[in-house]
Amino acid sequence: MSSQLPQFPQSYWTTSVDVPAFPILTTDLDADVVIVGAGITGITTSYLLSKEGLKVVVLEAGRLLHGTTGHTTAKITAQHDLIYDELIQHFGEDKARLYYDANNEALTFIRNTVDTEGISCDLTNDHAYIYTQSTSSIGKLELEYRAYEKLGIDGLLTNHIELPIDVKSALVMYNQAQFNPVSYLVALIDRSVRAGAQVYEHTTAMKVVEGEKPVVITESGHRISCKYVIAASHFPFLDWKGFYFARLHAERSYLLGVRVKDRYEGGMYISADEPKRSIRVVHQEKEPLLLIGGGGHKAGQNSCTMNEYDALKTFAYSVFDVKEIAYRWSAQDLVTLDKIPYIGQINGQNHNILIATGYRKWGMTNGTAAAHLLKNRILGIEDRYRELFDPSRFHADPEIKSLVTENLDVASHLINGKLESVQRRANSVENDEGAVVSVNGKRAGAYRDVEGVLHLVDTTCTHMGCETNWNNGDRTWDCPCHGSRFSYTGEVIEGPAKEPLHKLELSYEDG
Repeated sequence: MSSQLPQFPQSYWTTSVDVPAFPILTTDLDADVVIVGAGITGITTSYLLSKEGLKVVVLEAGRLLHGTTGHTTAKITAQHDLIYDELIQHFGEDKARLYYDANNEALTFIRNTVDTEGISCDLTNDHAYIYTQSTSSIGKLELEYRAYEKLGIDGLLTNHIELPIDVKSALVMYNQAQFNPVSYLVALIDRSVRAGAQVYEHTTAMKVVEGEKPVVITESGHRISCKYVIAASHFPFLDWKGFYFARLHAERSYLLGVRVKDRYEGGMYISADEPKRSIRVVHQEKEPLLLIGGGGHKAGQNSCTMNEYDALKTFAYSVFDVKEIAYRWSAQDLVTLDKIPYIGQINGQNHNILIATGYRKWGMTNGTAAAHLLKNRILGIEDRYRELFDPSRFHADPEIKSLVTENLDVASHLINGKLESVQRRANSVENDEGAVVSVNGKRAGAYRDVEGVLHLVDTTCTHMGCETNWNNGDRTWDCPCHGSRFSYTGEVIEGPAKEPLHKLELSYEDG
């Protein structure tokens, strides 16, 4: 089945929208705020601060909107799977209500901004559903609905949804939304530049010199002095400040763009059961395109990622009368120890270095809420959400258990990768195949492209030394410890790693 799936190097969004190009930084600069990362948070924060008259510089390590934000399913909703009953149990009703309010206000902001700025991004209002096909999950939905009632969330339990699926129960959150995220953010970056913001692509921030006027130093050695630095680069490029490498883990998920013969009645859906299945429709094409997502595992910890695409394809054919699978792509998201994002001061010592990360696959609203919180902090405005999202928070329940589990997992992969015995030789790798091989007696990564050219890299991740694994679905080397991802030629695709994998050459004995 996998051979019949189309191979697209980017997401549907970045293949369907004309994303503007920006220059590489080639000089030193001064600014009020340097934002590292041009995703939903970085672009929205730039938009907000530029409107306030601040001098903003945005740095993007790759191409604008070709990272996590460009691979989203583009739901704008405060329904973040089964979360509110859990938040009430761990943190109480007040904090659970704050989480909902922050995300609901983000949804309202996006709607208002689209209207006032006249942005064409196919924004439509729709209801969001969590459904189950299993009697064992009915109780979970009932508990979540009771949480909705306690928090004043407009929702309802039902046993009917507008999908050809036999459901046992479903929980709806009314009046949510969906849109084309790239069209929306291209418009915001345009407004930011008009207001004086400067945007640079293919410009990697490597480190920050601390002080009252911190200095961001790029890979090419250029320096940007400023009053505030915002790390909005998905995985923080300053992850050692606050030990974020030990407090976050990366999860991958998979998507198909599917054209069907059926009439789709609307709604945004996610299953309460495992494996997760997410369904919504895109209306901007001549015929509707269903986005079917799901799967999910820690980055670098799946031996055959093509199986995830195949499972989605099987699901699509079991539910709909499929005409074709038009697109496939994958996404990566970060999860914090307590499932609430880290937004605010990076640690207790650096008041002018701010961070925003850990959106747990719900970046459209969490990322927008983060932009407002960061703007308020920089402008000295009180914000009722500051304590909830404070990166320095710690709750014994559930963070101790999560911290121990995450770091035991990292340790096991670090040790197992170093002890692995590799017998396969590089010359046995076939066209369009990747594998761990032995080169010069050491573990290495080999990929032979469709033209027969062999690409060899050292599989040791340049972040903290874990051994990367081959991702056959995306043709990448993925780190199972902290989620760094590299192309088959070794270039960094996702951090926290900043340096590429080392390239290798075969010895006579090896090939």
